[in-house]
Amino acid sequence: MLDLARSLAASAEGLTLEEMAREAGVGRRTAERMRDALWSLFPQMEEVSDPPTKRFRIPHGLDGLFQSPNAEELVELAKAADQLAAAGAPARAEALRTLEKKVRSAMRSGALRRLGPDVEALARAETIAVQAGPRPAEDPMMIGAIRQAVMAMRAIRFRYSGGSRQGQTRDAAPYGIMFGRANYLVAAELGSDEPRNYRLDRIEDLEVLELTAGPPEGFSLQDYASRSFGIYQGEVQEIVLRALPEAAEDALRWRFHPSQVVEPQADGSVVVRFWATGLLELAWHLFSWGDRVQVVRPEELRRVMVEELERALARHRA
Repeated sequence: MLDLARSLAASAEGLTLEEMAREAGVGRRTAERMRDALWSLFPQMEEVSDPPTKRFRIPHGLDGLFQSPNAEELVELAKAADQLAAAGAPARAEALRTLEKKVRSAMRSGALRRLGPDVEALARAETIAVQAGPRPAEDPMMIGAIRQAVMAMRAIRFRYSGGSRQGQTRDAAPYGIMFGRANYLVAAELGSDEPRNYRLDRIEDLEVLELTAGPPEGFSLQDYASRSFGIYQGEVQEIVLRALPEAAEDALRWRFHPSQVVEPQADGSVVVRFWATGLLELAWHLFSWGDRVQVVRPEELRRVMVEELERALARHRA
């Protein structure tokens, strides 16, 4: 009930009964009863006409009694900031630390005193294991400018030191930013709707233009990112992998791709199917499985893996 109340207070437009049912994981009749119960608890709740339906919201937020965070929530917020800082993302880490200060400053002093020992104990008992990997470049000024352009639907101009036209200036419509092992601007040059990836550490002299520009109607950055196993984009292909019986348990718990379908086999092996591009990055990942995962198709993925192995063997045997 309190989770639903927070959702109603967190939505400026309000929620329909169907949305309330999805939010609470219940049927429509149960959502109606929960709405009526919340109305008696929060008489300021409003009904907003939105033909052909109605929306409900709790204006002006909830008071501190219902909004005070617990120790686990405060610790997770602090750990998320530490993880971003360790990954080389100081701007986003600072944003979370500022949010944590705002949350703490809104709490009553008595609640802070009660939570203090628990937060300290959990902070001492939990840490983040730093893994080997690249530290992506993150310029707070550049990210801020891109975000400003995205929100204002403005074009951007920048000089790019990568790609086939190194050092040339590009005018582009920004679609968004992909954060990962390297951070990329996703944008389409003006006159084209085809998005491309630009590494942030290779972008210089970025400025926001007065030209109106943005992604095409219906574009989803999440769908675009999910097409590839990693960052590199190309022709989407069906990937079929077979995890041998000794790797089946690990494969059942592993997410190779958001679109994957996992099929346990009678011999104890597991077949994983998904559609993606980025075969080189997928090959690099599959090397970490050793000989416990076989490529069923496509043939091109097998060829990429063999070429990478032969290149590494030639280098090390020499």
